[in-house]
Amino acid sequence: MSQITIKVNGMKVHGNSREPLLIQLERAGLRPEFQCRDGMCGACRCKLAAGAVDQKDSMAFIAPNEILACCAVPKSGVEVEFAYDIGETEQEDLTENTLSGTAHRS
Repeated sequence: MSQITIKVNGMKVHGNSREPLLIQLERAGLRPEFQCRDGMCGACRCKLAAGAVDQKDSMAFIAPNEILACCAVPKSGVEVEFAYDIGETEQEDLTENTLSGTAHRS
């Protein structure tokens, strides 16, 4: 498993190259929208601003440069942008201890 950096809406999270982005963002305390977790609804749609992902097949419509966080596994460091505030748990408590999966502003 390769450790990577995921930049999302201005925050950096340490992640890996084997799990879907949605799971990794949730583990870091972020709250992206989702409904199905299998590419059917499109609620977790976001823009891929930089990097590359393996995007498994899905039924939801995605435009060019968009991915579904539930179906996208990063190949390397990525930068994604959600069109809404994905929120953070306990913003005041965010630290640079990202190895434990905590997000922090860059």
